[in-house]
Amino acid sequence: MTEIKQVKDETKIVTTGRDPKAHAGAVNTPVYHASTIIYPSLAAIRGKQKIPYTYGRRGTPTTAALQEAISELEGADGTMLTPSGASAVSLAIMSAVETGSHMLMVDSVYQPTRKLCDRLLTRLGVETEYYDPLIGGDIATLMRDNTALIFMESPGSQTFDVQDVPAIVAAAQKRGVKTAIDNTWATPLNFRPLEHGVDFSVLAATKYVVGHADALLGTVAAKGDNFKQLQEVHGLIGYSVGPDDVFLALRGLRTMPTRMKQHQHAALDIAAWLQSLSFVRKIYYPAMPDAPGHDLWQRDFSGAGGLFSVELEPCSEEQLAAMLDNMRLFGMGYSWGGFESLIVPCEIVRTASRFETDGQMLRLNIGLEHVDDLKDDLRDGFARAGYAA
Repeated sequence: MTEIKQVKDETKIVTTGRDPKAHAGAVNTPVYHASTIIYPSLAAIRGKQKIPYTYGRRGTPTTAALQEAISELEGADGTMLTPSGASAVSLAIMSAVETGSHMLMVDSVYQPTRKLCDRLLTRLGVETEYYDPLIGGDIATLMRDNTALIFMESPGSQTFDVQDVPAIVAAAQKRGVKTAIDNTWATPLNFRPLEHGVDFSVLAATKYVVGHADALLGTVAAKGDNFKQLQEVHGLIGYSVGPDDVFLALRGLRTMPTRMKQHQHAALDIAAWLQSLSFVRKIYYPAMPDAPGHDLWQRDFSGAGGLFSVELEPCSEEQLAAMLDNMRLFGMGYSWGGFESLIVPCEIVRTASRFETDGQMLRLNIGLEHVDDLKDDLRDGFARAGYAA
Protein backbone atom coordinates (compact mmCIF):
# COMPACT_ATOMS: atom_id res chain seq x y z
CA MET A 1 0.00 0.00 0.00
CA THR A 2 1.16 3.57 -0.71
CA GLU A 3 2.87 5.31 2.20
CA ILE A 4 0.45 7.98 3.48
CA LYS A 5 2.03 9.22 6.69
CA GLN A 6 3.06 12.63 5.36
CA VAL A 7 -0.01 13.62 3.38
CA LYS A 8 -2.89 15.88 4.41
CA ASP A 9 -6.03 14.49 6.03
CA GLU A 10 -8.10 14.90 2.86
CA THR A 11 -5.65 12.72 0.94
CA LYS A 12 -5.24 10.31 3.84
CA ILE A 13 -8.98 9.67 4.00
CA VAL A 14 -9.16 8.91 0.29
CA THR A 15 -6.17 6.56 0.24
CA THR A 16 -6.12 4.72 3.56
CA GLY A 17 -8.00 1.46 4.02
CA ARG A 18 -7.88 0.67 0.30
CA ASP A 19 -5.81 -1.85 -1.63
CA PRO A 20 -7.13 -2.28 -5.19
CA LYS A 21 -4.39 -4.79 -6.05
CA ALA A 22 -5.74 -7.15 -3.41
CA HIS A 23 -9.27 -6.96 -4.80
CA ALA A 24 -8.98 -7.40 -8.57
CA GLY A 25 -8.44 -3.68 -9.05
CA ALA A 26 -11.67 -2.62 -7.33
CA VAL A 27 -11.34 0.94 -6.04
CA ASN A 28 -13.46 0.20 -2.98
CA THR A 29 -12.86 -2.78 -0.71
CA PRO A 30 -15.60 -5.30 -1.56
CA VAL A 31 -18.27 -6.37 0.91
CA TYR A 32 -17.33 -9.71 2.48
CA HIS A 33 -20.34 -11.57 3.87
CA ALA A 34 -18.81 -14.27 6.04
CA SER A 35 -19.38 -16.18 9.23
CA THR A 36 -17.28 -19.31 8.71
CA ILE A 37 -13.72 -18.85 7.50
CA ILE A 38 -12.01 -21.92 6.03
CA TYR A 39 -8.59 -22.57 7.58
CA PRO A 40 -5.77 -23.61 5.22
CA SER A 41 -4.28 -26.23 7.56
CA LEU A 42 -4.51 -28.01 10.89
CA ALA A 43 -1.60 -25.88 12.08
CA ALA A 44 -3.67 -22.77 11.39
CA ILE A 45 -6.71 -24.04 13.27
CA ARG A 46 -4.42 -25.01 16.18
CA GLY A 47 -3.05 -21.46 16.20
CA LYS A 48 0.42 -22.51 15.11
CA GLN A 49 0.17 -20.86 11.69
CA LYS A 50 -0.78 -17.19 11.61
CA ILE A 51 -3.60 -16.25 9.24
CA PRO A 52 -5.29 -12.84 8.92
CA TYR A 53 -8.91 -13.95 9.31
CA THR A 54 -10.31 -16.73 11.49
CA TYR A 55 -14.04 -16.08 11.97
CA GLY A 56 -16.52 -13.55 10.60
CA ARG A 57 -17.12 -11.88 13.95
CA ARG A 58 -13.38 -11.35 14.39
CA GLY A 59 -13.01 -9.51 11.11
CA THR A 60 -12.91 -9.64 7.32
CA PRO A 61 -11.12 -7.54 4.70
CA THR A 62 -14.14 -5.20 4.78
CA THR A 63 -13.93 -4.49 8.50
CA ALA A 64 -10.12 -4.37 8.37
CA ALA A 65 -10.29 -1.59 5.78
CA LEU A 66 -12.40 0.62 8.04
CA GLN A 67 -10.31 -0.19 11.10
CA GLU A 68 -7.15 0.79 9.23
CA ALA A 69 -8.67 4.05 8.02
CA ILE A 70 -9.97 5.14 11.43
CA SER A 71 -6.72 4.15 13.13
CA GLU A 72 -4.78 6.26 10.66
CA LEU A 73 -6.97 9.29 11.34
CA GLU A 74 -6.90 8.80 15.11
CA GLY A 75 -3.16 8.14 15.31
CA ALA A 76 -4.00 4.84 17.00
CA ASP A 77 -2.39 1.42 17.06
CA GLY A 78 -5.79 -0.07 16.38
CA THR A 79 -9.54 0.47 16.29
CA MET A 80 -12.41 -1.80 17.25
CA LEU A 81 -15.80 -1.55 15.54
CA THR A 82 -19.13 -1.82 17.33
CA PRO A 83 -22.77 -1.87 16.15
CA SER A 84 -23.54 1.69 17.36
CA GLY A 85 -22.11 4.72 19.10
CA ALA A 86 -23.74 3.67 22.37
CA SER A 87 -22.05 0.27 22.19
CA ALA A 88 -18.72 1.99 21.49
CA VAL A 89 -19.13 3.98 24.71
CA SER A 90 -19.86 0.80 26.65
CA LEU A 91 -16.83 -0.94 25.12
CA ALA A 92 -14.50 1.88 26.17
CA ILE A 93 -15.91 1.91 29.70
CA MET A 94 -15.85 -1.87 30.13
CA SER A 95 -12.24 -1.91 28.96
CA ALA A 96 -11.23 0.27 31.90
CA VAL A 97 -13.47 -0.58 34.86
CA GLU A 98 -14.31 -3.62 36.97
CA THR A 99 -16.47 -4.45 39.96
CA GLY A 100 -15.56 -2.04 42.75
CA SER A 101 -14.32 0.68 40.39
CA HIS A 102 -15.16 4.36 40.73
CA MET A 103 -15.71 6.26 37.47
CA LEU A 104 -15.91 10.00 36.91
CA MET A 105 -18.44 10.88 34.20
CA VAL A 106 -18.96 14.37 32.78
CA ASP A 107 -22.33 15.81 33.78
CA SER A 108 -23.09 17.05 30.25
CA VAL A 109 -22.84 13.58 28.77
CA TYR A 110 -25.12 12.08 26.11
CA GLN A 111 -28.22 10.81 27.94
CA PRO A 112 -27.95 7.14 26.82
CA THR A 113 -24.47 7.09 28.40
CA ARG A 114 -25.95 8.42 31.64
CA LYS A 115 -28.57 5.67 31.55
CA LEU A 116 -25.85 3.05 30.99
CA CYS A 117 -24.08 4.26 34.11
CA ASP A 118 -27.16 4.63 36.29
CA ARG A 119 -29.07 1.52 35.26
CA LEU A 120 -26.47 -1.09 34.26
CA LEU A 121 -23.04 -0.27 35.66
CA THR A 122 -24.46 0.13 39.16
CA ARG A 123 -25.73 -3.47 38.94
CA LEU A 124 -22.20 -4.56 38.03
CA GLY A 125 -20.70 -2.83 41.06
CA VAL A 126 -19.27 0.20 39.27
CA GLU A 127 -19.91 3.55 40.97
CA THR A 128 -20.37 6.57 38.72
CA GLU A 129 -19.79 10.07 40.03
CA TYR A 130 -20.74 12.96 37.76
CA TYR A 131 -18.58 16.06 37.56
CA ASP A 132 -18.91 19.62 36.30
CA PRO A 133 -17.79 19.76 32.65
CA LEU A 134 -15.82 22.93 33.40
CA ILE A 135 -13.85 21.42 36.28
CA GLY A 136 -10.54 21.21 34.40
CA GLY A 137 -7.53 20.17 36.45
CA ASP A 138 -9.52 20.39 39.68
CA ILE A 139 -10.91 16.98 38.81
CA ALA A 140 -7.97 15.71 40.86
CA THR A 141 -9.99 16.53 43.99
CA LEU A 142 -12.63 13.95 42.99
CA MET A 143 -10.27 11.05 42.37
CA ARG A 144 -10.15 8.14 44.79
CA ASP A 145 -7.84 5.19 45.19
CA ASN A 146 -10.32 3.08 43.18
CA THR A 147 -10.97 5.63 40.43
CA ALA A 148 -10.42 3.69 37.21
CA LEU A 149 -11.72 5.98 34.47
CA ILE A 150 -12.53 9.59 33.67
CA PHE A 151 -15.01 9.85 30.81
CA MET A 152 -15.26 13.09 28.84
CA GLU A 153 -17.49 14.40 26.09
CA SER A 154 -16.33 17.65 24.55
CA PRO A 155 -18.29 19.61 23.56
CA GLY A 156 -20.98 18.27 25.87
CA SER A 157 -24.33 17.01 24.70
CA GLN A 158 -26.95 19.74 24.06
CA THR A 159 -25.16 22.50 26.01
CA PHE A 160 -21.81 22.13 24.17
CA ASP A 161 -19.57 22.73 27.17
CA VAL A 162 -15.93 22.52 26.06
CA GLN A 163 -13.75 20.60 28.50
CA ASP A 164 -10.12 21.32 29.27
CA VAL A 165 -9.02 17.92 28.03
CA PRO A 166 -5.24 18.43 28.47
CA ALA A 167 -5.71 19.53 32.10
CA ILE A 168 -7.98 16.58 32.89
CA VAL A 169 -5.60 14.13 31.22
CA ALA A 170 -2.62 15.54 33.12
CA ALA A 171 -4.46 15.13 36.42
CA ALA A 172 -5.49 11.58 35.50
CA GLN A 173 -2.01 10.53 34.47
CA LYS A 174 -0.56 11.65 37.80
CA ARG A 175 -2.85 9.15 39.51
CA GLY A 176 -2.64 6.39 36.91
CA VAL A 177 -6.30 6.82 35.95
CA LYS A 178 -7.46 5.97 32.42
CA THR A 179 -9.31 8.53 30.30
CA ALA A 180 -11.86 8.19 27.51
CA ILE A 181 -13.72 10.72 25.40
CA ASP A 182 -16.72 10.76 23.11
CA ASN A 183 -15.28 12.73 20.19
CA THR A 184 -18.22 12.35 17.81
CA TRP A 185 -18.91 16.09 17.36
CA ALA A 186 -15.38 16.99 16.26
CA THR A 187 -14.22 13.71 14.69
CA PRO A 188 -10.46 13.13 14.49
CA LEU A 189 -10.40 15.61 11.62
CA ASN A 190 -10.91 18.47 14.09
CA PHE A 191 -9.62 17.04 17.38
CA ARG A 192 -7.31 14.08 18.01
CA PRO A 193 -7.79 12.84 21.57
CA LEU A 194 -4.91 10.36 21.53
CA GLU A 195 -2.47 13.16 20.69
CA HIS A 196 -3.63 14.88 23.90
CA GLY A 197 -2.94 11.77 25.97
CA VAL A 198 -6.48 10.38 26.12
CA ASP A 199 -6.47 6.57 26.36
CA PHE A 200 -9.67 5.70 24.48
CA SER A 201 -11.19 7.75 21.64
CA VAL A 202 -14.85 6.97 20.94
CA LEU A 203 -16.85 7.86 17.84
CA ALA A 204 -20.49 7.33 17.04
CA ALA A 205 -19.58 6.71 13.41
CA THR A 206 -23.32 6.70 12.73
CA LYS A 207 -22.97 10.48 12.58
CA TYR A 208 -20.28 12.13 10.46
CA VAL A 209 -18.37 9.04 9.32
CA VAL A 210 -21.40 7.34 7.76
CA GLY A 211 -22.86 10.76 7.03
CA HIS A 212 -26.02 9.63 5.24
CA ALA A 213 -28.38 8.57 8.06
CA ASP A 214 -28.51 5.00 6.79
CA ALA A 215 -26.26 2.91 9.07
CA LEU A 216 -25.41 2.50 12.76
CA LEU A 217 -21.78 2.05 13.78
CA GLY A 218 -19.31 2.92 16.53
CA THR A 219 -15.53 2.93 16.85
CA VAL A 220 -13.05 2.94 19.72
CA ALA A 221 -9.40 3.70 19.00
CA ALA A 222 -6.43 3.25 21.33
CA LYS A 223 -2.71 2.59 21.56
CA GLY A 224 -0.49 -0.09 23.11
CA ASP A 225 -1.87 -2.04 26.05
CA ASN A 226 -5.09 -0.04 25.92
CA PHE A 227 -5.77 -1.42 22.47
CA LYS A 228 -4.97 -4.96 23.61
CA GLN A 229 -7.52 -4.54 26.39
CA LEU A 230 -10.06 -3.22 23.87
CA GLN A 231 -9.53 -6.26 21.67
CA GLU A 232 -10.02 -8.66 24.56
CA VAL A 233 -13.20 -7.04 25.87
CA HIS A 234 -14.59 -6.64 22.35
CA GLY A 235 -14.18 -10.36 21.76
CA LEU A 236 -15.63 -11.36 25.13
CA ILE A 237 -18.74 -9.22 24.69
CA GLY A 238 -19.18 -10.48 21.14
CA TYR A 239 -19.63 -7.20 19.30
CA SER A 240 -19.93 -7.55 15.53
CA VAL A 241 -20.79 -5.13 12.75
CA GLY A 242 -22.48 -6.22 9.54
CA PRO A 243 -20.34 -5.84 6.40
CA ASP A 244 -22.94 -3.73 4.60
CA ASP A 245 -22.89 -1.16 7.39
CA VAL A 246 -19.09 -1.14 7.31
CA PHE A 247 -19.17 -0.57 3.56
CA LEU A 248 -21.52 2.39 4.03
CA ALA A 249 -19.13 3.82 6.63
CA LEU A 250 -16.18 3.43 4.26
CA ARG A 251 -18.12 5.15 1.52
CA GLY A 252 -19.12 8.01 3.80
CA LEU A 253 -15.61 8.38 5.17
CA ARG A 254 -14.19 9.30 1.76
CA THR A 255 -16.24 12.50 1.60
CA MET A 256 -16.16 13.39 5.30
CA PRO A 257 -13.64 16.27 5.04
CA THR A 258 -15.71 17.99 2.35
CA ARG A 259 -18.94 17.48 4.26
CA MET A 260 -17.47 18.62 7.57
CA LYS A 261 -16.26 21.89 6.07
CA GLN A 262 -19.71 22.55 4.62
CA HIS A 263 -21.46 21.64 7.88
CA GLN A 264 -19.25 24.10 9.78
CA HIS A 265 -19.59 26.85 7.19
CA ALA A 266 -23.38 26.58 7.13
CA ALA A 267 -23.68 26.24 10.91
CA LEU A 268 -21.62 29.39 11.50
CA ASP A 269 -23.74 31.29 8.98
CA ILE A 270 -27.03 30.20 10.53
CA ALA A 271 -25.81 30.65 14.11
CA ALA A 272 -24.74 34.23 13.33
CA TRP A 273 -28.13 34.93 11.75
CA LEU A 274 -29.97 33.48 14.74
CA GLN A 275 -27.88 35.60 17.07
CA SER A 276 -29.22 38.72 15.36
CA LEU A 277 -32.85 37.88 16.20
CA SER A 278 -34.36 39.70 19.18
CA PHE A 279 -36.01 36.60 20.67
CA VAL A 280 -32.81 34.53 20.61
CA ARG A 281 -31.13 34.61 24.00
CA LYS A 282 -28.02 32.57 23.41
CA ILE A 283 -26.19 30.34 20.94
CA TYR A 284 -24.36 27.28 22.25
CA TYR A 285 -21.81 26.67 19.51
CA PRO A 286 -18.12 26.79 20.51
CA ALA A 287 -16.99 27.91 17.07
CA MET A 288 -18.81 31.24 17.58
CA PRO A 289 -16.37 33.87 18.92
CA ASP A 290 -18.59 34.91 21.84
CA ALA A 291 -19.94 31.45 22.68
CA PRO A 292 -19.13 29.69 25.96
CA GLY A 293 -15.96 27.64 25.63
CA HIS A 294 -14.72 29.36 22.49
CA ASP A 295 -11.23 29.96 23.89
CA LEU A 296 -10.70 26.27 24.68
CA TRP A 297 -12.19 25.28 21.34
CA GLN A 298 -9.84 27.66 19.54
CA ARG A 299 -6.85 26.29 21.46
CA ASP A 300 -7.53 22.58 20.99
CA PHE A 301 -9.70 22.14 17.89
CA SER A 302 -9.02 22.75 14.21
CA GLY A 303 -12.68 22.85 13.16
CA ALA A 304 -16.25 22.24 14.25
CA GLY A 305 -19.23 20.05 13.62
CA GLY A 306 -22.55 21.37 12.37
CA LEU A 307 -24.51 20.68 15.56
CA PHE A 308 -25.41 23.40 18.06
CA SER A 309 -28.17 24.59 20.37
CA VAL A 310 -30.10 27.84 20.48
CA GLU A 311 -31.96 29.30 23.44
CA LEU A 312 -35.13 31.22 22.62
CA GLU A 313 -37.48 33.26 24.76
CA PRO A 314 -39.99 31.02 26.57
CA CYS A 315 -42.94 29.63 24.63
CA SER A 316 -45.82 27.25 25.32
CA GLU A 317 -45.95 23.62 24.22
CA GLU A 318 -48.65 24.61 21.71
CA GLN A 319 -46.42 27.32 20.23
CA LEU A 320 -43.52 24.89 20.02
CA ALA A 321 -45.70 22.32 18.27
CA ALA A 322 -46.91 24.95 15.80
CA MET A 323 -43.30 25.59 14.89
CA LEU A 324 -41.84 22.10 14.82
CA ASP A 325 -44.77 20.13 13.40
CA ASN A 326 -44.78 22.13 10.20
CA MET A 327 -41.12 22.53 9.26
CA ARG A 328 -40.39 21.93 5.58
CA LEU A 329 -36.65 21.17 5.67
CA PHE A 330 -35.77 20.60 9.31
CA GLY A 331 -36.97 17.16 10.35
CA MET A 332 -37.63 16.13 13.93
CA GLY A 333 -35.50 13.10 14.63
CA TYR A 334 -32.69 11.81 16.78
CA SER A 335 -29.11 11.22 15.73
CA TRP A 336 -27.40 13.84 13.59
CA GLY A 337 -24.40 14.31 11.31
CA GLY A 338 -26.20 13.32 8.13
CA PHE A 339 -26.84 15.37 5.02
CA GLU A 340 -30.30 16.41 6.26
CA SER A 341 -31.05 19.19 8.73
CA LEU A 342 -32.73 18.22 12.00
CA ILE A 343 -34.28 20.03 14.95
CA VAL A 344 -35.36 18.73 18.37
CA PRO A 345 -36.20 20.34 21.72
CA CYS A 346 -33.47 19.89 24.31
CA GLU A 347 -34.00 17.86 27.48
CA ILE A 348 -31.11 18.78 29.75
CA VAL A 349 -30.29 16.59 32.74
CA ARG A 350 -27.71 17.69 35.31
CA THR A 351 -26.96 16.20 38.71
CA ALA A 352 -23.51 17.57 39.59
CA SER A 353 -23.54 21.02 38.00
CA ARG A 354 -26.10 23.73 37.37
CA PHE A 355 -27.66 24.64 34.06
CA GLU A 356 -30.72 26.78 34.54
CA THR A 357 -32.91 28.47 31.96
CA ASP A 358 -36.59 29.19 31.54
CA GLY A 359 -36.08 29.68 27.81
CA GLN A 360 -36.85 27.22 25.04
CA MET A 361 -33.76 25.26 24.03
CA LEU A 362 -33.57 23.70 20.57
CA ARG A 363 -30.80 21.55 19.10
CA LEU A 364 -30.09 22.03 15.40
CA ASN A 365 -28.19 19.75 13.07
CA ILE A 366 -27.25 21.84 10.06
CA GLY A 367 -27.22 19.65 6.97
CA LEU A 368 -26.13 20.27 3.41
CA GLU A 369 -29.13 22.25 2.19
CA HIS A 370 -28.61 25.86 1.10
CA VAL A 371 -28.43 28.15 4.11
CA ASP A 372 -30.95 30.60 2.64
CA ASP A 373 -33.55 27.86 2.41
CA LEU A 374 -32.82 26.73 5.96
CA LYS A 375 -33.18 30.29 7.24
CA ASP A 376 -36.51 30.62 5.45
CA ASP A 377 -37.73 27.42 7.09
CA LEU A 378 -36.67 28.61 10.53
CA ARG A 379 -38.08 32.08 9.95
CA ASP A 380 -41.47 30.64 9.03
CA GLY A 381 -41.37 28.32 12.04
CA PHE A 382 -40.58 31.17 14.41
CA ALA A 383 -43.53 33.12 12.99
CA ARG A 384 -45.87 30.17 13.58
CA ALA A 385 -44.68 30.04 17.19
CA GLY A 386 -45.46 33.73 17.63
CA TYR A 387 -41.91 35.04 17.80
CA ALA A 388 -41.62 38.57 16.45
CA ALA A 389 -38.72 39.21 14.07
